[in-house]
Amino acid sequence: MNQGLQNDIETLVRLQEIEAEIRRLQSVIQKVEKEKITLAARLETFETALRTHQQELKEIVQQCEDTEQEIQTVDARIIKSNETLRMVKTNKEYQVLLREVDDNKKRKDVLENQLLAFYDQREAAEATAAESEQQFLQLREKIRAEQAEIDKKTVDDRELLVESVEQQKKIGQTLDPSLMNRFRKIAKMNQGQAVAQVRNESCMGCFMNVPPQLCIEIQRANQLISCPQCSRILYHVDDDPMAGD
Repeated sequence: MNQGLQNDIETLVRLQEIEAEIRRLQSVIQKVEKEKITLAARLETFETALRTHQQELKEIVQQCEDTEQEIQTVDARIIKSNETLRMVKTNKEYQVLLREVDDNKKRKDVLENQLLAFYDQREAAEATAAESEQQFLQLREKIRAEQAEIDKKTVDDRELLVESVEQQKKIGQTLDPSLMNRFRKIAKMNQGQAVAQVRNESCMGCFMNVPPQLCIEIQRANQLISCPQCSRILYHVDDDPMAGD
């Protein structure tokens, strides 16, 4: 048995254990982040509704202001026409101004009815916007609390992930760069599993049979041998801890 090679295999197995832990932690954190995104999306839906209600209120308020301004303009025309009526000298001019005053009064009546309707719409829009804002603020507070609780639950996992990545890097530096590259390449092909134990002449990575002669070579541990099927680096563990000396 090549002791140096055996040490490399043990290091690779340890690296794989760390890689599995890193993937587990990443999965947990990703799941948590998805939960936070879902909560944020829910809040965004309420915020969009709030903005819509606020915009509707703004438009109705503007309609009220425009109508009020137009009523003032029409009023000014009526006053001016009435003043002019007192100064006209011909019946024709008088009749024209009289019609003008009558038209403006009719227009004013229409505008005042419209304004009353706009006031009702504004009141309803104000109530809707206020209720929407209250719901949004309550939901925002609730979601922020839930997100904070989620982050709190994963503090340890995040710290452990950083430690595991650092540990993986440190252990990887003890291996020959070519072997480390080989490990990374195989791990990428096999969802993070670059090494596999041989048991009962089968690869425990892909569960395919390993030729008997190859099993013997793996037990001797004089060279690194890959599974013919999945390319994982194979290693043998003696059932009897006293065997193999």
